[in-house]
Amino acid sequence: SSEVLEAIENVIEDVFKSLAQKKAPVLTLANRSGWRNIEFRDSVGLQMIPHCTTKQIRSDCPRSAPKFALMLKILSMIYKMVQTNTYATKRDIYYSDTLLFGSQSVVDNIINDISCMLKIPRRSLHILSTTKGFVAGNLSYTEEDGTKVNCTCGATAVTVPSNVQGIKNLISHAKFMLIVEKDATFQRLLDDDFCNKLSPCIMITGRGVPDLNTRLLVRKLWDTFQIPIFTLMDADPHGVEIMCIYKYGSVSMSFEAHHLTVPSIKWLGLLPSDLERLNIRKDVLIPFTKQDQNKLASIQKRPYIACQPMWKKELEIMAASQLKAEIQVLTSLSSDYLSRVYLPNKLQFGGWL
Repeated sequence: SSEVLEAIENVIEDVFKSLAQKKAPVLTLANRSGWRNIEFRDSVGLQMIPHCTTKQIRSDCPRSAPKFALMLKILSMIYKMVQTNTYATKRDIYYSDTLLFGSQSVVDNIINDISCMLKIPRRSLHILSTTKGFVAGNLSYTEEDGTKVNCTCGATAVTVPSNVQGIKNLISHAKFMLIVEKDATFQRLLDDDFCNKLSPCIMITGRGVPDLNTRLLVRKLWDTFQIPIFTLMDADPHGVEIMCIYKYGSVSMSFEAHHLTVPSIKWLGLLPSDLERLNIRKDVLIPFTKQDQNKLASIQKRPYIACQPMWKKELEIMAASQLKAEIQVLTSLSSDYLSRVYLPNKLQFGGWL
């Protein structure tokens, strides 16, 4: 915490120095939105380059002055929380003054900018984000406040903890981990008792694009147990994008890649080639939209696809067919095809990329 306080004090000191010299104070931020500041490293994923391009938030420019003020406001809130060892969620911060902040996304963006500017992970700033992910299966752990959590209990999942760094005494006999894109598929596998039937495993879903806590938990489980991690996604550009976030990270959070990514993650399904192999009827597939075409084209250009020839092939099959499929498409073969046939066969015979 002294490191956080010192980092904030340095920023404020610079503001005072500028004022003393009769200059307009300026905050300098790394440019988090462009690929120009990103390098791809096999072992880490997408990482921000050391000397990246920056942008200035000036206090004397009408366009950036409001953001300058909001950044100082949130810095002062963080400073107070670290001093008093209290925590707040991003929602708490927004609701402390909704008129001032205007929207939740403004707050979220500023918090990420501050985290990047101070080079301090967000949870060390005492800001928690509300968790939307679920975890189930062969896993138990103790939360920071001493609560014991057991994820093995039956057909209900446990919410991903809001302070992943604080959990300890992790115990599991799982043979692998399965990241499921969607809540509906996750619940279906829970109902089918998938976590226990095949061999003990841990299942996680970020319910779509994963939040920070879900990504941190996947990384923590990987660091702790070093078991294979597989992804089960829709066979569409959006599903591939989500899988890449778990595996390689995202551009906007690249400054934290080494805490968040797991480059050893494998693509288990639903593969575009599976649709042909299983003779899935064309009438249950969904035609591409313009948005899908653009998303796929952008993924195909990314640096990490070049080093994944098998993935490249699958994306080419998808591009050629101009069709996409949700995991639920497997129910056209039989209602429990996913848990009874598809996943056991894939896991037994190595049908992943």
